[in-house]
Amino acid sequence: MPVAPDYIRKAAQKALDIRKTVSPSNRAGTLVGLARANQLANGENVSTQTLLRMRSYLLRAKRNYTEAKAKGKTAANSKAIQAYLLWGGPRALPWVNSELKKLGK
Repeated sequence: MPVAPDYIRKAAQKALDIRKTVSPSNRAGTLVGLARANQLANGENVSTQTLLRMRSYLLRAKRNYTEAKAKGKTAANSKAIQAYLLWGGPRALPWVNSELKKLGK
């Protein structure tokens, strides 16, 4: 089972750190998203099932992330960006796809 590269670990940790500094109403992340961020930030192994879930989420949320970035928003003032970073950020999708390809998925 692979471990997320450093840049993905840092994105997840950044989102967790920012989440601690913003008001509760500006905090993004479901329980699943927070679990994923902690898993990634801690350098834990990522199962095939988790890679599939990550791909699904990252594909679904990419548009919201991209639109928020285009408006000049940051993880501190956009739940969409914060949530996307919890799942590893924009560079996570290519990594996930690469890992799944290695597994024939």
